[in-house]
Amino acid sequence: MVTTAHDRKVKISITLLRVLIGWHFLYEGIVKLYNPEWTSFGYLASAQGPFKSIFYSLTAPSIIDWVDNLNVTALLVVGITFLLGIFEKKGALVGICLLGLYYLAHPSFPGIQQINVEGNYWLVNKNLIELGACIVIYNYPTARFFGLGLFRKRKLIKK
Repeated sequence: MVTTAHDRKVKISITLLRVLIGWHFLYEGIVKLYNPEWTSFGYLASAQGPFKSIFYSLTAPSIIDWVDNLNVTALLVVGITFLLGIFEKKGALVGICLLGLYYLAHPSFPGIQQINVEGNYWLVNKNLIELGACIVIYNYPTARFFGLGLFRKRKLIKK
């Protein structure tokens, strides 16, 4: 049986997870936004695994600026929605998609030498772990517990 105290602990835990991930995404977005030298070219050009040709095609001069801007925008959206606690389900979906792309560009598959990544943990890496955490945040939103979601109009429709 779930008690009110247990429910509160779960909400606090997921809220903490949301804020920490939000901080990470926001930080990464801001660093990339204010660094005129940053580009996703190196990450995409060194992609590995079964989708490397797709990621390499994104390095074309005609679209790399668009890809860079979209990446920074997605990082900022997730960071802001998670930190402020508003539209967090939408932010979680953006985060899931972005982290899924990061994972597919450099999958932790056995036999693939990892280039341009922070580690290889044989199938599981930090992107996949953070993706899983975004799935938890999507399924258990906490903005109405702690965040600007407290001020959003509550839906009266019950499912």
